[in-house]
Amino acid sequence: MTDTRTTFAARWRQAVAAVPDDAFLVWEGSDGAVRSWTYGGFDQLVREVQNGLRGRGVEPGTRLLLTLRNSPAFVAVWLAAAQLGACIVPCDPQSSERELALVIQRTLPRLGVSGGRSRAALDSAAAQLSLATVHVDEDDTGLEALRDAEGSAQPHIPQPRDQAAIMFTSGTTSAPKGVVVTQANYAFAGDVMASAAALRRGDRCIVVLPLFHANAQYYSYAAAISAGAGVALMHTFSASGFLEQAARHQATHASLFAAPMRMILARGNTPVPGVALRHCWYAQNVTAEQYDELSRLMGCRPRQLYGMTETIPAVLSNRALDPRPDSMGHATLGCAVHLQDFESGEAVPDGEVGEIVVGGMAGITLFDGYLDDPGTTAKSFRGAWFRTGDRATRDGDGRFYFAGRGGDILKVGGENVSAVEVESVLAAHPSVFEAAVTGEPDPVRDEVPVAYVVLRGDAVRTSTDDLLTWCEHRLAPAKRPRRVHLVAELPRTSVGKIRKFMLPQLVAAAAGERR
Repeated sequence: MTDTRTTFAARWRQAVAAVPDDAFLVWEGSDGAVRSWTYGGFDQLVREVQNGLRGRGVEPGTRLLLTLRNSPAFVAVWLAAAQLGACIVPCDPQSSERELALVIQRTLPRLGVSGGRSRAALDSAAAQLSLATVHVDEDDTGLEALRDAEGSAQPHIPQPRDQAAIMFTSGTTSAPKGVVVTQANYAFAGDVMASAAALRRGDRCIVVLPLFHANAQYYSYAAAISAGAGVALMHTFSASGFLEQAARHQATHASLFAAPMRMILARGNTPVPGVALRHCWYAQNVTAEQYDELSRLMGCRPRQLYGMTETIPAVLSNRALDPRPDSMGHATLGCAVHLQDFESGEAVPDGEVGEIVVGGMAGITLFDGYLDDPGTTAKSFRGAWFRTGDRATRDGDGRFYFAGRGGDILKVGGENVSAVEVESVLAAHPSVFEAAVTGEPDPVRDEVPVAYVVLRGDAVRTSTDDLLTWCEHRLAPAKRPRRVHLVAELPRTSVGKIRKFMLPQLVAAAAGERR
């Protein structure tokens, strides 16, 4: 368990003091150019950005809106804000003017920092709300627009419960909520994830997921800083280039979602010489066949985990010696995870479906609540246990198995049907690349399953009737989709999660275009 007095700012200072000449950041830009910094060298940049931010009114307790793609600027501003005791509000750089205006109204930042693609949207939103902005090129490694080499950094010691970030949930099933992350939260995430991945000095994490998301921040950057390891940051994810990048930058660790992993397989499965990954986290299920192929390509057996922005570290993770693609793993060392009955809160025995609940200290080992929403925060806890809303089973060895999110359990004629189970059956069809299942209201059965399927590019011609027949032979009547829609792709968040609420709209729009 991390020291509850520890802060993210302190973890950075400790790493700089311990390994100043070790590699911290290797950056590969959109133009292919590569630049690297040691811990000591990047700390100098952080100090100058810290001075520059202070000169623009960023002080302890203030907030800073970021609409940056992966870049040295994002990392430098994040670390500088942490040292200042300020709070970052990282947003998807593809956010619209309207979305950014709503975030500005909710978080009241002192300054907005944008990159090239997000500049117009942020400028328009900021003009409406009198927010000062500064713009950088994400490929810029000098960061002249942000730095002040002459300023004198006033010493400040952030406290563990100080706000360090407000991250908005992905909104896959509901409107985004502002998750308050503290200095202690980042330190705890880094300590736990570094230990779980056996990350150590001299290792290097390759980061291709977006930095505005918790995965890259918690599982890669905070972990690397905790261990004194390095990071190879790519400007974006490339399915065709990932393995070559991992080899080129001598990455030992990675973190992905299932969707990017499937994309790597879809772009070809030719091994790349020099790949030396010892470890790879991933979230969400892949099939056993996909898992075996990925293990061959990466040279290690990826380890599935489970976590949320609110839980801070991944609270479930597969152990290194016996990872299984069908399981989220055991409770991660330092984390408390149980299954409870949704209604009563009673403990659920092994083999039965229950709600995943996570124990801990708010603002230390769990998030510090939802921004300005004490009602939703209170509803999210049962006593000291955070209610994830996700369902799972647990076997006699303590392994957890995902059984669907809150919206993934359908009530069909009084029977509980797991959308995840139906999706798994569809995904096993040789012509199916991936599938998503949602519930549709039904006057007789309350709701029925409806499937949305993406076929493989090289698939033998397959009809919706073929897929319905496939399910008929593999699922009980209540679980069989009533309809199957063939779609070109599934709508996703920036990190690959399926936005299920958009699926009916997608089909309706396609039908309207055909009229």
